[in-house]
Amino acid sequence: MEHLVVTKASGEKVLFSVGKLKLSLRRSGADEALVEEVLRQLEPFLYEGISTRKIYRHAYAILKKKSKTTAAKYSLRQGIMQLGPSGFPFEKFVAEVLKVQGYYTQIGVFVDGHCVRHEIDVIASKDGKHCMIECKYHNLSGNKSDVKIPMYIHSRFKDVEKVWPSEQEYEVRFHEAWIVTNTRFTEDAIRYATCMNMHLMGWDYPAKGGLKDMVNSFDLYPLTCLTTLTHSEKQKLLDMRIVLCKELLQNEQALHKAGVREKHLPSVLNEVENLCGSNNTYTLQQP
Repeated sequence: MEHLVVTKASGEKVLFSVGKLKLSLRRSGADEALVEEVLRQLEPFLYEGISTRKIYRHAYAILKKKSKTTAAKYSLRQGIMQLGPSGFPFEKFVAEVLKVQGYYTQIGVFVDGHCVRHEIDVIASKDGKHCMIECKYHNLSGNKSDVKIPMYIHSRFKDVEKVWPSEQEYEVRFHEAWIVTNTRFTEDAIRYATCMNMHLMGWDYPAKGGLKDMVNSFDLYPLTCLTTLTHSEKQKLLDMRIVLCKELLQNEQALHKAGVREKHLPSVLNEVENLCGSNNTYTLQQP
């Protein structure tokens, strides 16, 4: 396996890293016995130039038969990528990530700038500081947010940063501009954002505190990770503006509306409870 060349989502050819796959499986909750079993069953499917996406699919299929909870955690990145095609599910997901950090959040707020009117994806407030947050959702892992994104967001931020009660006086409306994406940033995007004091959060950026870390730390798994729901059922729940697995714990009616059969309900709720772990409560934020 160590000498196998694989194809990344970007099209780049690299050597297959068994170590990275093992680490990913362990982070998903697989013990050493399960890790070795996945590798044993995976090996016959591998061939020169195989895409990393196909490797993921094979590993996921093996995990799903062995442990649904582990498979759900392993599918986190793909689950987040299924929070589309409309922007709202990902924006709500980002708002939930901020809420567990103590922020009060608002989604899809229109504000008047100095020049034009803007829709802000998420406004987050904490300790008297207000943050303007732009959510950049991608449905392919190879898509990166390049330098044009922070440049554009910075120009919007400058237009809405201040409110002018009069020509002589102003009040600060936003103190920081954030960009949150489910993939990665280019080096130039990071360099520009850092220079302009903008806050970036990506799949694994910053090194400690990226989306992946936040989800695993607070069990904020999107319902699209669940192995016991069909694609159609997941989409119907998203259409109801339900995004997190936790929201299903006290909302069996939503599962019924999504078409989940009564006899299948216990297996879905059992997976949700196992996935949420100790953080199995969900509190609706009051306006």
